[in-house]
Amino acid sequence: MTVLQLLMLGASAFFAFKIFEHIQTLQDPQEEEKTANTFSPFSPEALVKKADDAFEAGENQKALALLNEANAKDGNNEEILFKIAYILQQSGDDEESLKYYKHALSLDKENEIIHNAMASLYRKKGEFTSAKIHLKASLEIDSSNPITYFNYGNMLVDADSKEEAQGMYEKAIELDPGFVEAKVELEKLK
Repeated sequence: MTVLQLLMLGASAFFAFKIFEHIQTLQDPQEEEKTANTFSPFSPEALVKKADDAFEAGENQKALALLNEANAKDGNNEEILFKIAYILQQSGDDEESLKYYKHALSLDKENEIIHNAMASLYRKKGEFTSAKIHLKASLEIDSSNPITYFNYGNMLVDADSKEEAQGMYEKAIELDPGFVEAKVELEKLK
């Protein structure tokens, strides 16, 4: 063998060894842990922004898909959970919506909007005691929100407590004198 052939053989052996070492460090693709980040390069914040845009465009299913992807990346974000619950509620899936509202509320117990949304679902189901609990909690957080008093009045009408409902509508109007819906409901009770 010539010197050139020996050099070529040595170089080939060296590269073959380096390739063998590299292959030994690779993981089997089936063993690689799959996460939400493996499938999507978008951050939860970017996904929420895209979902908001889709929701505003009336594309609720697209918005829900984007929010579910964001939730897979950040499962303890009450904003994402609330938005998923809201879209599910709008599409009529009240039970699934309630699960997401409960999870969101477990992360932020002082969120009056979540309490109001849950009260609305309980009212729809005829579970007035649960609705009342959430409306009271909402008022404890912010007693100056006329919408909460209006919602409370609506729940009381459904629960056949019309005198109490009248007081709630009056309080809503006191806080917001231009609250037309509250005025209409109050007039119905007189």
